[in-house]
Amino acid sequence: MAKITFIGAGSTVFCRNVLGDCMCRDSLRDAEIALYDIDPERLQESKAILDKMNATFNGGRARIDCYLGVENRKAALAGADFAVNAIQVGGYKPSTVIDFEIPKKFGLRQTIGDTLGIGGIFRALRTIPVMLDIARDMEEVCPEAWFLNYTNPMAMLTGAMLRETAVKTVGLCHSVQICGCSLLRSLGMLTEEEAKAGDWCDEALGIRSRIAGINHQAWLLGISRNGEDLYPRIRELAREVVKRDRGHLEHPEACGADLVRLEMLNHFGYYLTESSEHCAEYSPYWIKDKYPGLIREYGIPLDEYPRRCIRQIEDWKKEYESLKEKSSLEHKLSREYASAIMDSILTNTPRQIGGNVLNRGFIPNLPADAVVEVPCLVNAQGIHGTYAGPLPVQCAALNMTNINVQLMTIEAARTRKKDHVYQAAMLDPHCAAELSLDDIVKMCDALIQAHGDMLPAFH
Repeated sequence: MAKITFIGAGSTVFCRNVLGDCMCRDSLRDAEIALYDIDPERLQESKAILDKMNATFNGGRARIDCYLGVENRKAALAGADFAVNAIQVGGYKPSTVIDFEIPKKFGLRQTIGDTLGIGGIFRALRTIPVMLDIARDMEEVCPEAWFLNYTNPMAMLTGAMLRETAVKTVGLCHSVQICGCSLLRSLGMLTEEEAKAGDWCDEALGIRSRIAGINHQAWLLGISRNGEDLYPRIRELAREVVKRDRGHLEHPEACGADLVRLEMLNHFGYYLTESSEHCAEYSPYWIKDKYPGLIREYGIPLDEYPRRCIRQIEDWKKEYESLKEKSSLEHKLSREYASAIMDSILTNTPRQIGGNVLNRGFIPNLPADAVVEVPCLVNAQGIHGTYAGPLPVQCAALNMTNINVQLMTIEAARTRKKDHVYQAAMLDPHCAAELSLDDIVKMCDALIQAHGDMLPAFH
């Protein structure tokens, strides 16, 4: 019987998807599930939902226990085979609000702020120390467990775990498995009915994709459907769609318009895995005080993540009240990789996933100490990155502008030096495009002060 520890179980919707997936797999139906969080209310909400799901379609076979607070973390992890990580250190309030509001005072606007940029840097600085504490517990009480990281900033956190600890770690994100489907839908090459039937999963629709790069900035290097190369038509349509829609969006800050990614495809030759609202803040071309019209023309949703947090909090309150009234709760397999990985390791069933791992020559023209997102094979021996080959020069060059920030942020977390925090922000493409060196230093100092005890002491 496997033991699965879910760290950050108060992320109820995500916890429900991943652990509901586990209950759908024969190898995991009898699992011991340890729910761990520091928020008692959200922890109990997750427990109530999972208990109802377990009873509805799993015959009550899973054993589900709760562990509250740091003092019970080791107990939650003891003997675990798998630990799923979904923590958000500092939460929406105060930390995410701080990450957005203080940079605004210096003229720096963001869309999501969880992966790169000043928001991604400070989210990593808050989260890396907590994850290293978790790793030390795992090294003591479950040294053979796999750590499946879903928390952003993915490359920074996964990199810190892989470089600073002995814990077997892989970073997971669902942008890889929906990339091709999202692109074809944007261009009208896939109907809503097809997308719904495939649940946004490429393989279900006969779409084969070749993807490699870094998390949230991996490249769709090849795409075919039923053996037909789709890129010639994709490149033609991308130019037409941007020409047609640029400046003519019904909603000026239109999440889902995808014009940023399509324009990046037009100029760099390949499509990127993550959404346009993310993509806009990973490079210096889009959120520019000198060219405010770009925001409207391309539908770039500034402050999208805080709005999304507020909406999700409100929606969950309503959904939980509704779920409490139901006598049963069904579930079908989601597109998340976690349960498939567990099943492959337990049953030696080979599978391929898109995973985030240290670059051990998988992409030769990116650094060896960077975390790359490449095809990985999974079996009883674990998770193994595969050779993806060198990226096109322009793609590797754009990745490097992000990797520089990732590596410098890990260094700042490791050394606790303020200079390294400043340097990470100075290397960030968006910060560097908008702010002077002096203002970057002042902004970082203001963020360090505002976060207070949520950050370790820097010197």
